[in-house]
Amino acid sequence: MGGTGVNGAGVRSVARIVARDDGRGGTSLPVLESDGPLALRRTRGSAAEARVMLVGAMSGPLGGDHFTVRARVEEGARLCVGSAAATIALPGQAKGEARYDVRLRVADGAELHWAPEQLISARGSELRVTTLADLAPTARLVLREEQVLGRAGEEPGRLTSRLTVRVGERVVLDQELACGPGAPGGWDGPAVLAGHRAVGQLVVVRPALTAEPVRARALGEGACLVPLAGPAALVTAVAPDALRLRRTLDEALASLS
Repeated sequence: MGGTGVNGAGVRSVARIVARDDGRGGTSLPVLESDGPLALRRTRGSAAEARVMLVGAMSGPLGGDHFTVRARVEEGARLCVGSAAATIALPGQAKGEARYDVRLRVADGAELHWAPEQLISARGSELRVTTLADLAPTARLVLREEQVLGRAGEEPGRLTSRLTVRVGERVVLDQELACGPGAPGGWDGPAVLAGHRAVGQLVVVRPALTAEPVRARALGEGACLVPLAGPAALVTAVAPDALRLRRTLDEALASLS
């Protein structure tokens, strides 16, 4: 089972997924382990693709908690991971920031679609999110990340998010955004969020993008598409709310298909 524990510093929980080519044109899940606040459920997929839903069995992450999700997609396998609902970062009794770490590995000829629901930073919370995706040279990835600063009519908590993508051991993206009380000045200014309360990113990695990189361009108001080094592209978007952010990222992904 995935590791979980509780101490004075909060809850520790680890969830693990391994997807493997089953040799019959499909994908098996030899490892699907979770416990405590993190629960993994296999859902109906396609003939070739396995689907997993991440379910928050408890509220959180709260102050002092440390959640980790690890997913490995082996050669030739296809995996899609989503979540059943938004994740809400909340203040807790334990002092200190909460942490949520995502570690993704995708082998040659494998494909991962990582698309959880939004992360909401509630007032009084303090959360650090780190996502690291390690891809082999011919791996494929679609990664969607959405963050909402505060619930309706609420000021946000402190949220720090870092996203790193490596392809063939080469870093193609490494960026960090800090928002909310205590974040460096200007995070809510015209050069960053410009007063918006929803921010998201879409990373697409495909071998074909090496020979035919995308053209940098605006995607309507508040969104842009840029090529990354190697076989990758990045969409960054801001919006007044989660619904409009999702619509923008969905339209961007459709334009890249």
